[in-house]
Amino acid sequence: MKLYMKYVGIHIRSMMQYKISFLFTSIGQFLVSFNVFLGIVFMFKRFSNVESFTYSECLMCFSIVLLAFSFAECFFRGFDEFASMIGNGEFDRIMIRPRGLIFQVISSKLELTRIGRIVQAIVMFCYAVSKSQIHWNLYRIITVILMIAGGTVIFAGVFIIYASLCFFTLDGLEFMNVFTDGAREYGKYPINVYGKNVLRLCTYIIPFALFQYYPFLYLCGKSNQVSLGMLPMLGTLFIIPCSGLWRLGIRHYQSTGS
Repeated sequence: MKLYMKYVGIHIRSMMQYKISFLFTSIGQFLVSFNVFLGIVFMFKRFSNVESFTYSECLMCFSIVLLAFSFAECFFRGFDEFASMIGNGEFDRIMIRPRGLIFQVISSKLELTRIGRIVQAIVMFCYAVSKSQIHWNLYRIITVILMIAGGTVIFAGVFIIYASLCFFTLDGLEFMNVFTDGAREYGKYPINVYGKNVLRLCTYIIPFALFQYYPFLYLCGKSNQVSLGMLPMLGTLFIIPCSGLWRLGIRHYQSTGS
């Protein structure tokens, strides 16, 4: 942890060399997500609810997904840009250093400009809480924390899958954006609104529903099963097969010779 904090300090000092660029990039990240927020606003100007979910509930759902995605993209950005690390030979240097490979990839990139999205997500969440009729208690507060933490781990797992595939393709696969940026976009509504097949996919294959849909049912009072609030912890087990794919990729890695 001490070494990681040193890496964080290096990244912060590097970004602060260009303060104006950092500021405008953060504002840009805020505005990109703001367009999605406007889409929700316009949707509910025409419809009173979506599959029985109200405006404030969908806004809360999206803010939680956006927070989880932003944290994952902030701290696990190294996996998202792993293709360039292989292409320019940087990964060869990483492999001969006396530290864990995953730790070094995580430490190689820290995207603090995502603070723009994080701020927007927090503002949306606070607004949704003020407009909702949720009866808050300790279990629901813990559920929110687990949803954000579980979502961060699941998105991190998807980034690891993306990086692992680069061992075989030597380049990033654009279709993986369906599970990263795409998940952030369709996460603005509870997953069941997209149909049963998508819900099954997001439950048993890429477990987005375990941190987004099922615990949200308990959070907004549509289910009294407290156990649903614990499902994000189950969803974090997704990191195990992701790590297995990473180790498989390491064994099959051949340098590009860069």
